[in-house]
Amino acid sequence: MINNPVIRIIRERLLIDGFNGFDEKDFAIFHIEGLENRMEALQSRLQPKFAELGEELTNHLSTQLGNEMFLHIAKHARRTVNPPDNTWLAIADSKRGYKKHPHFQVGLWDDRVFIWLSLIYELEGKQSIAQSFLERFEAIKKLPKDYVVSLDHMTKPVITLPEFEKKDLERFRDVKKAELLIGKIIPKDNPILQNGKAFTKEAEQTIQTLLPFYHLALRSRNN
Repeated sequence: MINNPVIRIIRERLLIDGFNGFDEKDFAIFHIEGLENRMEALQSRLQPKFAELGEELTNHLSTQLGNEMFLHIAKHARRTVNPPDNTWLAIADSKRGYKKHPHFQVGLWDDRVFIWLSLIYELEGKQSIAQSFLERFEAIKKLPKDYVVSLDHMTKPVITLPEFEKKDLERFRDVKKAELLIGKIIPKDNPILQNGKAFTKEAEQTIQTLLPFYHLALRSRNN
């Protein structure tokens, strides 16, 4: 239940209008000073959008996979001083959480939107998953040319597919805190972000392209 009346009103508005994309005010949130003020803006402006967009993407993914998937929206609850520099929604096969599971993320920095297949440091079966990705390294390299790789979900730098090397996967396998995220970034000035239907379709297509690697991660985790 949403108890905050501001979030509830925005959520009800979105339910009527549907997800209408991201705009400059959404990205400007990450320039608000102070943890409390920034979190208030995230909760009142972005989280209702994540709820609407996430519901559509979760339903789409559940249909594609033939099993129930669950939406999680980052709460940043552990933060006590520094405000978050990015935020996201996550979709995973676990109702209890997403960090220990292969999952999909859609979120924002102040200058971009990202769509990731996310394998972060808390991942269960991380070494087995990393090894299976090493064995499919060439398949990863054959993803569309505008796809990129991140090695840390809390930093901006990304690696293009031509730059991506086996040593990156070996580090992901061997270093406890190492991460692997594969997907797309869309600059904030791209008009597709302001069109809710167009962006939702783009996110669905990106997830669809990454599904073989999601399945690979699940199989490897369970072995």
